[in-house]
Amino acid sequence: MNGGRRWQGGHSQRRWLVGDGQRRWLVGGSQRRWLGAACAGLLAILVACERPHSIQHGFRGLNTAQLYTSDKLASVAELNKIPVAEDPADPDSPMATEVFKNVQVLNDLSATEFSRLMQALSTWVAPEEGCDFCHNADDLASDEKYTKVVARRMLTMTRQINTDWKAHVAGTGVTCWTCHRGEAVPSGDWFAAPDLRGTAGMLGNRAGQNTPNPNAGGSSLPTDPLSTFLITDNNIRIQGTKALAGDNIHSIKQAEWTYSLMMYMSNSLGVNCTFCHASRALEAWDQSTPQRATAWHGIRMVRELNSAYLIPMQPLFPVNRLSAEGDGPKVGCATCHKGSYKPLNGVSPLTDYPVLAGVMPPPVAPGASAPASKTTSYSGSKDTSTAALGTFHTIPAAAGAK
Repeated sequence: MNGGRRWQGGHSQRRWLVGDGQRRWLVGGSQRRWLGAACAGLLAILVACERPHSIQHGFRGLNTAQLYTSDKLASVAELNKIPVAEDPADPDSPMATEVFKNVQVLNDLSATEFSRLMQALSTWVAPEEGCDFCHNADDLASDEKYTKVVARRMLTMTRQINTDWKAHVAGTGVTCWTCHRGEAVPSGDWFAAPDLRGTAGMLGNRAGQNTPNPNAGGSSLPTDPLSTFLITDNNIRIQGTKALAGDNIHSIKQAEWTYSLMMYMSNSLGVNCTFCHASRALEAWDQSTPQRATAWHGIRMVRELNSAYLIPMQPLFPVNRLSAEGDGPKVGCATCHKGSYKPLNGVSPLTDYPVLAGVMPPPVAPGASAPASKTTSYSGSKDTSTAALGTFHTIPAAAGAK
């Protein structure tokens, strides 16, 4: 070529020619095949990627939409099924306390209703072990197994949730199946994260973050937002209302803790931020969805459950039920929701077991009028030694409080 240069390899190699200030690329046979395969692979990836479904649950223009994929919904479909209910109990049987010994919690039930619930508990919590999981088969009245003592406290807790926390569970309610789903140890329980201060070597203090943790969505955000917000009543608020800091004393560090908790809640419910918040005004209650108020009560419910039940029960658990640091299990959003925005897809498990909705009224004497309601208000005992409880039942006036 006049005034130029030329390079040419074998037949299957890439070749280029330069001449007269111009460059041409010539692609050989193997390169054409490679390029065709790459395009085909890229097309296959694009076709194989499932397009998410957008479901709007608020007014148009507010970005209140959730994205779901069919495979994600299918992955939790089996988990949200409810077992077939036990056969109805004989309404004319004597009280459980007249038939069984050491009945401390369900002493308001008839003997057949008591036995029916015990059979359901086996299905809900220990389908393999059955009654032996909690009881000494030779002495059912014995409290020698810690699992029986724990189950007694859990039944008390379940009734309290269904009675005192309708602002969160509404009429749907909960049973043992809501959390356990056939497992003795429910998924979604959590332990305090190890203290990582001073373990970063040359990097210095990690300040409780920069260690991937599922509770923080695997991000570099603080690794243990649950101990911070789901035990004590620390305020979950970060956003100021002015361009400059002004009197807003909240720091970027506090913002990171809050966003870590929000990521945990989003993953637990399988939703994004706009399920509760308006994206343009995260702090504004008057622009938030009703789900935000439900979540507000849920946070306070979880705090009470951990403080009044789970933490006081820690001495009952054997070593294998504790974390490596000796911490006991606690509950959170994921314990019930398990990736669904409503546990069990919103189906009420109380329909088949209304005895868990609260303490049952005494039997009606022959000829007397039946009570107006099936249940009375909760009267079970609860340990309040670790925290002041029952003070979180109204939404605060302060803007931005979660």
